[in-house]
Amino acid sequence: MHILSVNVGPPRGVEYTDAPSGATGIGKSPVDTPVWVAAPSESGAGAGGVAGDAVCDLRYHGGDDRAVYAFAREDLDAWQQELGSVLPHGAFGENLTTTGADLRETLVGERWRVGPELVLEATGSRIPCRTFAGWVAEQGWTTAKGWLRRFTLAGSPGAMFRVVHPGTLRAGDEVEVLHRPGHHVTVGGLFRAVTTDRKRLPDVLAAAAWMEREQREIAEKYVAKYGTG
Repeated sequence: MHILSVNVGPPRGVEYTDAPSGATGIGKSPVDTPVWVAAPSESGAGAGGVAGDAVCDLRYHGGDDRAVYAFAREDLDAWQQELGSVLPHGAFGENLTTTGADLRETLVGERWRVGPELVLEATGSRIPCRTFAGWVAEQGWTTAKGWLRRFTLAGSPGAMFRVVHPGTLRAGDEVEVLHRPGHHVTVGGLFRAVTTDRKRLPDVLAAAAWMEREQREIAEKYVAKYGTG
């Protein structure tokens, strides 16, 4: 597995976001220079971990447990064929476009070394939102109507990461898996549990210590209401 591109985007005002700022940083493009990546701040109170990248809605993005977002080129290629449109690296707002691994099978809590110094830890998946639907429609790849359901049912949401050790990365950096925790909860499995198959929510709490806050809260609230049966 390696990084095909590192992608950043500036803030831009749009009509299709619910962000209080009225802006989004989803429009990302590859950069050809080294990029510094570090933990941004306390969860929910900071921006993203990738230098030069805008995070505009801190309710659902950014913070320590959603500092970096990765999406596989293999999944972009599948969408490219289905949509009949060219999807460049960064097309779905990912900071890292990867190749060589199925990100759905990444374990929550799995640690990657990217390049010589940077260490990332998987925390969960993207939850598609209205801004994402508006973005793909604006690019002409498809209409916003039905996009969130379509993306969700495809079940390949990409992976969110926290920064364990800061470092510089660039396109072409190799990814080494340093550690896989001793549970079965994958990023893809967690995504299915919080979206289309909620009876799985009690099981994903095996990875609660590593999960990003929104998806952990969904699972905890479900168990508090319905129990583990």
